[in-house]
Amino acid sequence: MKKDIHPKYYSKTKAKCSCGATFEFGSTQEQTETEICSQCHPFYTGKERIIETGQVEKFRKRLSQKEEPKKKKVKKKKKDTVVKKNG
Repeated sequence: MKKDIHPKYYSKTKAKCSCGATFEFGSTQEQTETEICSQCHPFYTGKERIIETGQVEKFRKRLSQKEEPKKKKVKKKKKDTVVKKNG
């Protein structure tokens, strides 16, 4: 490897999750923060948990709008007008 081109590697980087869990791993950063980890992720815990309710509500609103049948608008035909040229 070439010298002075690689970032410093920290073998004991501390990661902190929003649920309060902390763990260590190797990284090029000294500390990191994450929103979800294996201790609070629904896949690993088996518990359903809504993380961002605003996004879920927007999705459900869009989904309900798609399910409602839309009424077709009937276009009224305009009468053709005849334009007479002078001349």
